[in-house]
Amino acid sequence: MDLIIEAHGVTKTFGSGANAVHALRGIDLTVPAGEMLMLVGPSGCGKTTLISVLAGILNQDAGEVRVLGQDLKALGNNRRTAFRGQHLGFVFQAFHLLPALTARENAAIPLLILGTPRAQALAKAAELLERVGLGQRLDARPNQLSGGQQQRVAIARALVHAPQVIVCDEPTSALDHSTGQSVMALLKEVALQEQRALVVVTHDSRIFSFADRIVRMDDGMIVNADHGPYPAEKIESPSP
Repeated sequence: MDLIIEAHGVTKTFGSGANAVHALRGIDLTVPAGEMLMLVGPSGCGKTTLISVLAGILNQDAGEVRVLGQDLKALGNNRRTAFRGQHLGFVFQAFHLLPALTARENAAIPLLILGTPRAQALAKAAELLERVGLGQRLDARPNQLSGGQQQRVAIARALVHAPQVIVCDEPTSALDHSTGQSVMALLKEVALQEQRALVVVTHDSRIFSFADRIVRMDDGMIVNADHGPYPAEKIESPSP
């Protein structure tokens, strides 16, 4: 089994003294190739902090994180940014689209950063936008799109450069049921491709059936993990 993500003894604390918030308390987690893993748990339990550490956006205080065999903390800032740009795709809850760019241009950004010729990058972006149901909105700017449409642009942007690791924070929070299901089916298809893995933070029980494994967190710790298949109505509360 090829491991895409390996985390051992990971801790992260914000602040100090009486104001310290222990966001992660000794996390051990591995994600193999071809897996869609979902992180669930109450708000504030450390899910977003964990995916930020796994993606090299935040440094852990202690422990080790390896992505594709690379110790992220050992990389300098420039090399870590280049590594993320090449190997990781992100779907942020807040979308982070550039307001002056069209949907097609926003979705093409990772390819343009990697030096792909503009025409080729825009064509690939258009292909992904078609697959998430936005083929008629390629030239719309973010302020001309609904929240759900902006989320689909963000998902196309995360997939356009065929990253080996895809990290999603509430990818279906702005989508209706039908669109959410189609987007998750696309993400699942991508995750099953060779040497790719996908980590999803979600509160949306409607998409649990797409998970290969659900990991439950509480108070900065993993409290339970189990493998599917999962019914769509499966609840996320930790097992006693």
